[in-house]
Amino acid sequence: MKKAIELLKKNDLLKIIDDELDINLEIPHIAYIEVKKEDSKALLFTNVVDKKNNKKFDIPVLMNVFANEKAVKLFIGDGDKIGAEIESLLKMKPPTTMSEKLSTFGKMFALKNTIPKKNKGKGECQEVIKLGADAKLSDLPILTTWEQDGGPFITMGQVYTTSLNGELKNLGMYRLQVYSDNTLGMHWQIHKDSNHFFHEYKKAGKKMPVSIGIGGDPMYIWCGQAPLPIGIFELMLYGFVKNKNAQLVKSITNDIWVPKDNDFVIEGFVDPSKMKIEGPFGDHTGYYTLEEEYPFMEVTAITSKRKPTFLATVVGKPPLEDKYMGHATERIFLPLLKTTAPDLIDYYMPENGVFHNLILAKIKTLYPGHAQQMMHAFWGVGQMSFVKHALFVNEDAPALDDHKAITEHILNRINIDDIMISKGVVDALDHSSPKFALGGKLGLDCTGDEIDELGITLLSDEELLLKAQTITDEVKDLRQYFTNTKNPLTLISVDKARNQKHLFEDLKPLLENIKILIIVDASNQNDLDNLYMLLWRVVNNIDSNRDLYFESNTICLDGTNKNSFDNFKRRWPDDVDCTPSVLESLQKRGIIDISEEFKKKYQL
Repeated sequence: MKKAIELLKKNDLLKIIDDELDINLEIPHIAYIEVKKEDSKALLFTNVVDKKNNKKFDIPVLMNVFANEKAVKLFIGDGDKIGAEIESLLKMKPPTTMSEKLSTFGKMFALKNTIPKKNKGKGECQEVIKLGADAKLSDLPILTTWEQDGGPFITMGQVYTTSLNGELKNLGMYRLQVYSDNTLGMHWQIHKDSNHFFHEYKKAGKKMPVSIGIGGDPMYIWCGQAPLPIGIFELMLYGFVKNKNAQLVKSITNDIWVPKDNDFVIEGFVDPSKMKIEGPFGDHTGYYTLEEEYPFMEVTAITSKRKPTFLATVVGKPPLEDKYMGHATERIFLPLLKTTAPDLIDYYMPENGVFHNLILAKIKTLYPGHAQQMMHAFWGVGQMSFVKHALFVNEDAPALDDHKAITEHILNRINIDDIMISKGVVDALDHSSPKFALGGKLGLDCTGDEIDELGITLLSDEELLLKAQTITDEVKDLRQYFTNTKNPLTLISVDKARNQKHLFEDLKPLLENIKILIIVDASNQNDLDNLYMLLWRVVNNIDSNRDLYFESNTICLDGTNKNSFDNFKRRWPDDVDCTPSVLESLQKRGIIDISEEFKKKYQL
């Protein structure tokens, strides 16, 4: 962490904040605002307190370590170059000439660095050792990020686990709720490696050892969220990218090996027979994930460096730190994805689609149904299987991250006959599916030529709104976008008083003027002039098996919050919002300086 902080300073990527600031809401609110700025930087808080418990910490807190593309390159490297190295290994052929043999030998020799090295003795992470009752989680500046959070959460913990037989190792990054000084919740979602290990221990009736690293090389964090195949230890990726072995030491009270340069290590055991209610937690979807039962760890030791730094992140509505980490992941893992989908050219997961809600993919289309085949391939591969909405274009499409150009390209090619609706696994954090972790999948094949002419009569926003309001006073506002394309978008906000399928039926007289209708709730949460946040809202809120309606050549998407009108039996969560009084206090003290426009733009 000290090296990381010096590197950030050297590259003018660090703000040091010496004001006294609270771990409850204040520090995370500042980090949340900073990372949304175009020139965002990492933040080092040096004067950290817990006002609620009248406590002052001598431990600084570092946040937004991956605050921009430059920081990612400093700590991880150039994603395209790393991806190219992986691709060259995957395509390696038996050498025939001496130069080829030397090149191949060099590549194979370098792979020795992928294996983590186990060191004898103790590491820097064990300069201070606290055991039993002395190992108190309250001694760490663990943040409470959002007003409705169930308590403090460790948000950048490296969770190290091992299979029952010790053959498989895993590093994952999960939120960890503090219940008491010696009890820490494990948010192991049903699809995660650690959860698979957990069930092995549960079946055997044995306690499961767990160690949690905090700090050290920031690269550990990125490795922990990398979508590697099951069974591959994430620290091997560290060795491959860094071209040096991860250096490990054995935990003090269990047999888990951890990086020796972690700033903190929290050790303990999980009793698989015991569970606790975890949450709520304001998550990276921009919504709270609600209370569920999860395992928890009983802390047996907390070790640290003599002068540690506490590393944390903040999640909520986009854009956030995961935007920059996610872009590196896209570039590096493209070659691995191509092994399952060989005709894939590129893919892009916009941060306001919160990654698993929306993916754009460019393919080399070779035959009819090729895009549909690729949809099935995506939905069957690792973490790609969680993707709700997949849009495929041909190799002649614009760059996938050229938002305006690719949107126009797609809208000129959407044809109802080329829409595929399916059902499958969705992320456990998804709130809109009728059932937990099981929901609709939407695939759009936009690989073909432009479709025929509009077949509708375009009206002005004012004229179309008036026609809609003549039919029903539920419609409160209206905007049209991309009217230069074959499938213009019509967005309406409504006071929802019934299932929106009935509203769509009533609006059928307007279908001569509408190609794609998108419905959202009329509230101060939705601004029809803010397409960035509307995309976030709609892809979060729709389930393709329930919320898509078709009539003739018109498509309707119901992006409203779901309730009893929709026969929705689950609880709908609240948005993750900043606490106004905290923002006001920080603004008065001169610690933040944000306009009303900024608040509105990012729906703070």
